[in-house]
Amino acid sequence: MKKTPYWLGLLAALSLPSAEAVNQEIRALFQPDSSKPNKNVFVNKTPNSGYCTIDPAQCADNMFSIQLPVRFDSTRPIIPGAPGDAMMLKVPANWRRLTVVNRDTGESQTVEVRITGIGSNFILSDSAANLVGVTDILEGHQRLWSSSSWANAPAPCQNSGVGFYTSRTYRFFWKAPQEAWCTKVAAYRIPSMSFDTLDFAYELRTPKPLSMSSGLYTGSLSYTLGPTGDFQMGPMMVPDDSNLTLDFVLDVQHTLKVDLPPGGNKVALEPAGGWQRWIDGGQRPTEIFRDQPFFLSSSSRFKVMLQCNSLGDSDCAIGNNQVGYSDFRVRLTMPPGIVGPGNHDGWFGTLTHNLWIGPFEPSRYIDRKQGMLRFFIPPQNMGFLRPGMNGTLMGIATIIFDSEV
Repeated sequence: MKKTPYWLGLLAALSLPSAEAVNQEIRALFQPDSSKPNKNVFVNKTPNSGYCTIDPAQCADNMFSIQLPVRFDSTRPIIPGAPGDAMMLKVPANWRRLTVVNRDTGESQTVEVRITGIGSNFILSDSAANLVGVTDILEGHQRLWSSSSWANAPAPCQNSGVGFYTSRTYRFFWKAPQEAWCTKVAAYRIPSMSFDTLDFAYELRTPKPLSMSSGLYTGSLSYTLGPTGDFQMGPMMVPDDSNLTLDFVLDVQHTLKVDLPPGGNKVALEPAGGWQRWIDGGQRPTEIFRDQPFFLSSSSRFKVMLQCNSLGDSDCAIGNNQVGYSDFRVRLTMPPGIVGPGNHDGWFGTLTHNLWIGPFEPSRYIDRKQGMLRFFIPPQNMGFLRPGMNGTLMGIATIIFDSEV
């Protein structure tokens, strides 16, 4: 006798429906395009299924569609004219926000998504013609509902132009410009019916990829399905999956490349007009320098650092043990389109040994645009020059461009 309540409790637990869920990945990609340097948007890479494969022209403007194997079945016969038995379809048409996070850097961004259409293929327990007492298939579908067939979307939903039918089935798709019920009322009794898929269209708002670091950004947004859920197909229509999770993957593949012309890794410093004045008359030059162009391709933020041998300050050392040492500096000029500290486009300034400068950010995709490095010994550091001096002064400088800002 004492075991009976536990046995009954176990039966009750086993009779509960199991929680089901369906996941769908939404993937978008950014890669810089040299032919479209001002393009600063993601490209959807999720294959369309459902509506957009049937009528692609309707999906030309940033709308995409997914067909999921979610089935909705009626729990009772559908009574004609009964308000509680109306087919009331509703989707989450308002913008919803989610956070996506870079898997490597932890950087977060916001993505917005809204559902812009709903559709399926409904299956009747008998042919529409039999249910209404006619012989013509299309007439059966048109008379079965109080407002014609399901090609005619009830307000506020809008027609999509899609309607494919057989004697017992009807494939439809309605555009959903707002979050509200779109209602179809049966004109005849329907013993049972089902929706064999869940089709929906969606629209995305993504961040501007030029302001994002490279890498994969991931995040999820969950919806409920069923009579009181985010996706509703009617008060008596129960799905075999109760939750839908959209898994977003934003793939940012930036370019950061610096090219030097042939021989550009060796720089010979000299006065303007060469060394002849110094050789002939010992006239000390006002500046010894060399301008070295470089070619930058960039679609992402980056920072720059100068590393060199130093005599203990922010400048770089040049010289040798025979003639002595002096300091030289490096001035960086970015190409137009690269915005640097102080929000200056085409930034220029003198680099400091072992100190990062940045961030630098392209206002558009920069494809092999010329910048300039000036290596120079300023006038106050010319004291090493003495009459009769002979020799070669050597120095090493490394300029690092790093996309990890």
